[in-house]
Amino acid sequence: MKEGKSAYRKLVIVGDGGCGKTCLLTVFCKGVFPEAYVPTVFESYVQQVQVDDTSVELALWDTAGQEEYDRFRIHSYPNADIVLVCFALNNSVSLSNIEKKWHREVSQYCPNVPIILVGCKKDLQNQQYRSNVTSNLAQTSTFTIPKKDLTWIAYTCSLC
Repeated sequence: MKEGKSAYRKLVIVGDGGCGKTCLLTVFCKGVFPEAYVPTVFESYVQQVQVDDTSVELALWDTAGQEEYDRFRIHSYPNADIVLVCFALNNSVSLSNIEKKWHREVSQYCPNVPIILVGCKKDLQNQQYRSNVTSNLAQTSTFTIPKKDLTWIAYTCSLC
């Protein structure tokens, strides 16, 4: 019997403290939502996923978003294949920190690594804030998003 292909990929997840990074990974890996908020310093998970005919061992590196852990977080970046940059949909400061902090840090330590922007806590945000998020994303210089694509991106990320 012929065995399928296999691969290893490292995904690093960053964003402000309390923006929903750990919850996102816990639900993805364990299928349950954490009952209590416990700040993360560093946590890693391994999840097997199937992509077409390839079995992918996905190493998920959860990092601390608080400033006091900046010097530790940078050790998560080497050999990253992709970076998720998260923000909380109910927190405008977390969104503005994408440009002020996270994009700069990821670009410095992971040049040429793909970045995926993820809005978390959809259940806690309101319609007015949702409109502001899509408007702010369209105007930011950090990520170049053609206006025609913004609606599709916002929809697929559950921002609308």
